[in-house]
Amino acid sequence: MARVEIRVRNVDCENEAAAIRRGLSTFEGLSDLKVYPKAGKVSALLEGAARERLEARLAELGFPPEREERGPPSVWRNPKVLASLASGAILAVGWGLARAGVAPPAVLAAYVASLLVGGYYFGREALEDLVHERRVGIELLMSVAAVAAAFLGAPGEGAMLAFLYSISEAAEGYTEEKTRAAVRALMKLAPRTALRLRDGREEEIPVEELAVGDTFVVKPGQSVPTDGVVLSGASSLDQAPVTGESIPVEKAPGGTVFAASINGNGALEVRATKTFADNTLSRIIHLVEEAQEQKGRSQRFIERFGAIYSPAVLGVGVLLALAPLVAGGDVREWLARATVFIVAAAPCALVISVPITMVATLGTGARKGVLVKGGRHVEELARIRVVAFDKTGTLTMGKPVVTDVLPVEGTGLSTDECLAIAAAVERRSTHPLALAVVAHADGRGLPRIDVAEAQAIPGSGASARWRDRLVYAGHMALFDRIGAVSQAVRDLAERLELEGKTVVTVGEAGRPWLVIGVRDQLRPGAADAVRALRSAGIERIVMLSGDHLHAAKAIAGAAGIDEVFAELDPQAKLDAVRALVKEHRHVAMVGDGINDAPALAQATVGIAMGAAGTDVALETADVALMADDLSRLEYAVRLARRHASVVRQNLGLSVLVIGTLVVLAVTGSLSLPVAVVAHELSEFVVIGSGLRMLRA
Repeated sequence: MARVEIRVRNVDCENEAAAIRRGLSTFEGLSDLKVYPKAGKVSALLEGAARERLEARLAELGFPPEREERGPPSVWRNPKVLASLASGAILAVGWGLARAGVAPPAVLAAYVASLLVGGYYFGREALEDLVHERRVGIELLMSVAAVAAAFLGAPGEGAMLAFLYSISEAAEGYTEEKTRAAVRALMKLAPRTALRLRDGREEEIPVEELAVGDTFVVKPGQSVPTDGVVLSGASSLDQAPVTGESIPVEKAPGGTVFAASINGNGALEVRATKTFADNTLSRIIHLVEEAQEQKGRSQRFIERFGAIYSPAVLGVGVLLALAPLVAGGDVREWLARATVFIVAAAPCALVISVPITMVATLGTGARKGVLVKGGRHVEELARIRVVAFDKTGTLTMGKPVVTDVLPVEGTGLSTDECLAIAAAVERRSTHPLALAVVAHADGRGLPRIDVAEAQAIPGSGASARWRDRLVYAGHMALFDRIGAVSQAVRDLAERLELEGKTVVTVGEAGRPWLVIGVRDQLRPGAADAVRALRSAGIERIVMLSGDHLHAAKAIAGAAGIDEVFAELDPQAKLDAVRALVKEHRHVAMVGDGINDAPALAQATVGIAMGAAGTDVALETADVALMADDLSRLEYAVRLARRHASVVRQNLGLSVLVIGTLVVLAVTGSLSLPVAVVAHELSEFVVIGSGLRMLRA
């Protein structure tokens, strides 16, 4: 069995998703069906070559497959929009006939036709919900109200209700399409073809045919077809579609490139490391679409509330209609009042206020290099008041550099000779400190020296034989174990440590030759990012590090962070985050998403830095900042808080409108046309308000 994903049209809410699930329940050879209404996508495991049969079945159900990625949707291709426009046109004809004094049967026919056309889609959804899902939804409330108005002798008002509600339904569906297209538009940035290099010749092929290991050419001005590593050439690439970075990034042999990045003025030869379907851009879109289906707590509450509230509204409406049988009064008046009440109390604006805003927020964040894994994480991010930073690779570059080379007197060797020997001992190690020593020696142009018997000393350093001498490079504790160390050497090491540097000592047992100071470099913009977080309302910022206290304090001081937890192993780092969560509840942990996975998972919101192209970071974090740019963190916090503000405004408006209309309806102070117009206007306002989140 193989998993297939098919993008389909005409899916914009859970009702259509349920219809697809019912329609495919007996499809042979299909299992693990998933429908993503926000993304307009169907995913399933299929046996054999059944994709064409599945696409045909979806088309029969009214959800034809999308044959290509589209930009912003066309209004004229949306069947709900067309039905709504037809309903309005027929309603206008009926109104015109009535004004012209035409016979009542013709006017009635026009109004009934308008009602049936306008109410077709939401009326069908109401019946399907009631029959198949045993659920009373908003669609049923509006259908009952429209039909009741017609039977009460007000077919014009019933037709107007069907027309206006069909407009709001169409607007909601169009909005879903618009927010969906905003994310899908990212995929269109990747080219449809690639220039594959075979036997020295370029051949243009569909990008889907690129295999891992293939070499392809990216010419100036072209987009990169898939992720890869530069083999030859140098250029600057605009990576904004993937990372949100506004400044082009220089690429040279060995550099990583991402799909949809736009090449500058140099030609590149690149070896593909991902297929088109599995590249970073495709994975971002897939993760965003999955995140859009994950509901936040406020949305889940609204849905649970609606599941109880809508039947209650229908029940109260029935009781109002039956009131004359108990208390007496004009039956027609109370039936009209019940109809107005059902329209006034229907929670349309309330129900759509959260999901519309959430989908827009997730899509906007993704386009700006902030990938949030679902509604719950957006809500939690808005509440964050404490941020804990990992040091290495997050606040710093994660690439230590040599800052000091201090010779010890009496060695009989020059400083450059000692440094060249140190580089020879460290050359086979992959430890960051060893790499820093080797890079410094090479940078000074020192000759490479041959050594023998090179070996690592786990947790301490390395050793090798130079001529007839056994030379060590490592921590001071290593030299304490293999021989006495003079006080002069200890004073040099202590001086460097007090400056926040890590010490690498080089020499023979009992005779150190060099004391080397190494320090990781603060990431550019880190101090600005910390200040921006404070201005955004973050009350406490701490740094967690496995480095020694002096080194950690030096980096923290440069970044503007006052609180430091140093010398932490992974378990201690996890315990520190757990304690912060216990004290403050809403805590974000920012790390590289790999070594910090336990701490990221323990935090209220785990945020991975520089996650572009890093599978582990994309999978483990709740929020992934695609670029190595700490300023994106402040943007993520402000985006989440803006989302929370828009949701509060929408909910407040919805409750105010519904409450006011309900009171007026129960007291008989509200006519059906006014109730319909006020109800639908509130829904349009909420939709428009939610769409504000599409602005970056």
